[in-house]
Amino acid sequence: MPLLPARMVNEYQYCPRLAYLEWVQGEWSESSDTVDGRYRHRRVDRPGGKLPDAEAGAESERCHARSVTLSSERLGLIARMDLVESDGEHATPVDYKRGKRPHVERGAYDPERVQLCVQGMILEEHGYRCDEGVLYFVESRERVTVRFDDELRTLTRAAVDGLRFVAAGGQMPAPLEDSPKCPRCSLVGICLPDEVNFIRHEKIAPRPLAVARDDALPLYIQARGAKLAKRGETLEVSIDDEKVQTVRLIDVSQVVVMGNVYITTPTLQELMQREIPVSWHSYGGWFIGHTVGTGHKNVEIRTAQYRASFDERQCIHLARNLIVAKIQNSRTLLRRNWKDEEKPEDLIAALHTDARRAEHAASLQELLGIEGSAAARYFGSFGKLLRTAATNDPTDAVPSFDFTSRNRRPPTDPVNALLSFAYSLLARAWTTTLSAVGFDPYRGFYHQPRYGRPALALDMMEPFRPLIADSCVIQAINNGEVKPGDFIRAAGSVALTADGRKSFIGTFDRRLGHEITHPLFGYRISYRRLLEVQARLLARFLLGEIPDYPNFTTR
Repeated sequence: MPLLPARMVNEYQYCPRLAYLEWVQGEWSESSDTVDGRYRHRRVDRPGGKLPDAEAGAESERCHARSVTLSSERLGLIARMDLVESDGEHATPVDYKRGKRPHVERGAYDPERVQLCVQGMILEEHGYRCDEGVLYFVESRERVTVRFDDELRTLTRAAVDGLRFVAAGGQMPAPLEDSPKCPRCSLVGICLPDEVNFIRHEKIAPRPLAVARDDALPLYIQARGAKLAKRGETLEVSIDDEKVQTVRLIDVSQVVVMGNVYITTPTLQELMQREIPVSWHSYGGWFIGHTVGTGHKNVEIRTAQYRASFDERQCIHLARNLIVAKIQNSRTLLRRNWKDEEKPEDLIAALHTDARRAEHAASLQELLGIEGSAAARYFGSFGKLLRTAATNDPTDAVPSFDFTSRNRRPPTDPVNALLSFAYSLLARAWTTTLSAVGFDPYRGFYHQPRYGRPALALDMMEPFRPLIADSCVIQAINNGEVKPGDFIRAAGSVALTADGRKSFIGTFDRRLGHEITHPLFGYRISYRRLLEVQARLLARFLLGEIPDYPNFTTR
């Protein structure tokens, strides 16, 4: 059995679900509190001093040792102690806490007392006498002495046994209900306690997600022959050895490479260490793959994903929900953006019928036929959502934004070129999100596995094709963000120019940052954050925490 860290025993006493997420599933997320806590610990995190031999007795001089790591195989525990004050025979662990001393009966809360008691028990295993410990609260600069009496030792052993039992059982503890602990927890966006409880019981509406603002954005590099290199805490983009752009590493959420771009080995290593993914695309925008570090540690999610992907009933159930949501969102997009004077009542009714048929599809093949029929109706009228703009220059061979039908591989007109590029960007966004949550993006339920195809990303993006990708195409054309001159024609195909791609990428990123009201939970959330929430809800469904995966549909 692996040794239990004292900090995990603290987390279990605070919230068993939090300990399970961190210890068993390997989840972690920074918050302002965790960053500030690490800053407050910067001095005691630097090793210094040396513990005297416990056999030296009282004759040893009193000393202080910082950042001491000790373990006990018998107890199955390990702890890194901020500070240990010792005279050889006696040892007193001192644990630093970032906040102010709480005014409670025992001078501190049980999780902190339990963590300190674990440190004391480990010191006793190494031959020291340890009757008490100290909690030092940095903000108020106060010391609180904690006696290791029988009551605290019993509570500590119960927490250790409880954490081992939960970890061995492989079943995540239920989330806390309407707890004041949740909003400031760094893992609230991963745990989703209110959302899970609401789906299971529908008693209390979820509180808005208390996630820290993240100003980091993707870095796109598409210049042919560009080079990306790390310089200190910045990334430097150069072309022909001439620096053209510098961006801080903390401002980068991911790196998106298009075409022949060179990234130095030290830069790739730094990006992987910081868990900043690199997405690779062809020069035309076709998604090739992505580079990450060691990957997510949560093997439970992937196990549940693989198990469900081999279950035919589970696959058809999830696929039906995804396609129904896609058709419903397509109807919504048509109603919102219809430009013709005659309302598309017959089209809306036909798509509604397609959605009802998809709900009762008996096989993936039947569902594929229904989806194809609905897509033909939808794209048959997609041109009615656009303001066509023929070029005024007779020498310009680029066609206008007239649209008749969907075509690809290669697209033969500007609108289809934009749609293909938008779907590639959306697939990249979903692949990155699913990998960050812990899924294998290449094993899906509706799209069957094929070499190099992110099947799960294609599954999950189905309901979001109209809301994000198609909406971006409509906005870019109707607002003049992409013009007919931003395309080139070659060998019967049409593609975006470098400037056209740059303009459309800006449109796409703004769309991901657009906030909408979640139809189920009722709070405001950006599309970028929504993708992660939906991925985590899928994980909760596959792990058996919620009865069904709640698809995202808007009105």
